[in-house]
Formats: sequence, structure tokens, C-alpha cells
Amino acid sequence: MKFSKLFSAFIPASVLLLLLSGCASPGTAGSEDSGKIRAVATIFPQYDFLRQIGGDHLELTMLLKPGAESHSFEPTPADMITVSQSDLFVYVGGDSDAWVETILESVDVSEKEIVTLMDCVETVAEEDVEGMETHGHAHDHEDEDPTAADGDHEEAEQDEHVWTSPRNAVRIVEKLRDALIAVDPENAGDYTQNAADYIDRLNRLDQEFQETVDTAKRHTILLGDRFPFRYLADAYGLDYYAAFPGCSSESEASAKTIAFLIDKVKEEKIPVVFSIELSNEKMTDSICEATGATKLQLHSCHNVTRDDFEQGITYLDLMERNVQALKEALN
Repeated sequence: MKFSKLFSAFIPASVLLLLLSGCASPGTAGSEDSGKIRAVATIFPQYDFLRQIGGDHLELTMLLKPGAESHSFEPTPADMITVSQSDLFVYVGGDSDAWVETILESVDVSEKEIVTLMDCVETVAEEDVEGMETHGHAHDHEDEDPTAADGDHEEAEQDEHVWTSPRNAVRIVEKLRDALIAVDPENAGDYTQNAADYIDRLNRLDQEFQETVDTAKRHTILLGDRFPFRYLADAYGLDYYAAFPGCSSESEASAKTIAFLIDKVKEEKIPVVFSIELSNEKMTDSICEATGATKLQLHSCHNVTRDDFEQGITYLDLMERNVQALKEALN
């Protein structure tokens, strides 16, 4: 069940409105205690982008706890209050964020800047590739008529993992810069300069990915895991095999799927099998044991471990690791 439905069933809109309006603090934009802009991001990518652009001007909050699974996130009442009191709120915008609409419909957003990552870029539909299991999707369409013909179902769900392409990250950073300037025009110069510096670094990262693929012997990657890298693969012309789509709720594939992936590794002599962050890695281990392939991590940047978070790891740090992992996988 989608959280927005569960949430609505237990907390009527009128009660939610009373909760949020009663806890919201009046006044102008910015924290009354610190004088900073209150910015809230649902997950790590936009949290880090805001951190790079806003710097010390922001009182920044990430709702998803480090180490937690993003697709099963359920906001607490404290999270809802934090969102209601923010000056800038940034979320992904896909089905995994269905709960956001319940909150935003219950608070005054007239003076709040809201950025949706999926509105910053051109999105593509999740793709089912050969051998991939598509059941157990984390955002199954519960309202679809089970008796409807295949052609009568809604269009395929748009892939939410837009930040996995550095080129998309540039567009997102530009939107966040503009949103911060709208909230805090007094510090527009800092936001503009910080964003420009960061975009330069993202462009260099893009060049590293492109050069890695251009000089590679092969252009196929394989994940014994979910595949939240559609935008990365599209940007650099990579083919791929994986056990599940990016938003699948499954963590263990069928014997048939694992056998298919093992056969692909052997047939195409694929040297590396990837897992993703915060995964149990069981499928990847099974494939590597059967084929002798090396296991490496390809990080989607959805979330980070508590240790990495406390040490200040960044999107660029994680993506640089991905460049090095791809160099090994494609050669």
C-alpha cells in the first residue's frame, strides 16, 4: 500500500491541518534562532546539492536517515512539521514521494519555494530489459483495473533516479540555485558563485565518465541487484542487465533470473558484477561465486551510511568512485 493512502486512512486531512498549522512558526523566511534559510531535502542527492550551493546560509535538513532504505520511507509527525516550517522544500516527485502531496495540501505554501527533481529534467520511463524480474515493484499501481487488457493500463512509470547522470545534476543545481535566490535574494551572489563552481566540477565529472566509456573495450554492465542507473546508462550509451528495475521492493531474485545473469557473465566475459549501496549483496555474491567475476559497488547516491554521512561524504565523492568502478568493469 502506498504510504499516502495509509497516512490518509489514519490521519484525516483536518487533523493534519491542525497539527501542522499549530506547530508552524509565523514570521519571515529563515529560522528565527539562526537567521538562516530553512531548507529541507527528502534524500541525499538534493541534500548535498543544497549543501554545495547554500553553504553557511542554510539550516539544512535531510528527512531520510543515513543508512535507511529510501523507497520504504515513511515520514514522522516531526518530519511533517519540519516540512511545514521550511522556506525551501526539495523532493524527488515520483510515486515514492506520494506522501508529500498529503502534507503540501494541508499547509500554506504561498511563501514556500518547492522544487521537484523530476520537473528539473526530461524523464524517461523505467525500462524492463532482458532477464529482469518486474514483479514486486515498490510503487505498483494499485488502482489499475486487474481485468483491463494490457494495452489499457496507464503509461509506464517514469524513472525517479534522475540525479544519477551528472548532466541532469547540472540542471537540478541550476533550479536549486534559482530557488535559493528567490527565497534569499540578499545572498544571490553567493548562491550564483557557489553553483557556478559546483557546475564546473559536475562538468568535469561528466567528462571523466565520457572518457571512461569512449576508451572502454566493452559497453555493457551487469548488476546482481536493482538498477537505478537508467539516466547514467542513457547519458553514456551503456547497455545493462540487472535483476530488478530501480524501484523494485524485492531483494532476492528467482533462480531463473540468477541463472540468466550467470549465463550473461559467462557468455560476454563480463569481468565485474555490481551491487548497489545498502544492499544485502546476496545475488551479486552468488553470481560472482559461479563465474569468478569481481564484485564491486556502483553507488546510486540514494542514501549513504551513517559513517559516510558523519564524515561529510559528497555526491561527487561517490560518483568519482563510480568512475573508477566503471573503468574496471568496462576493460
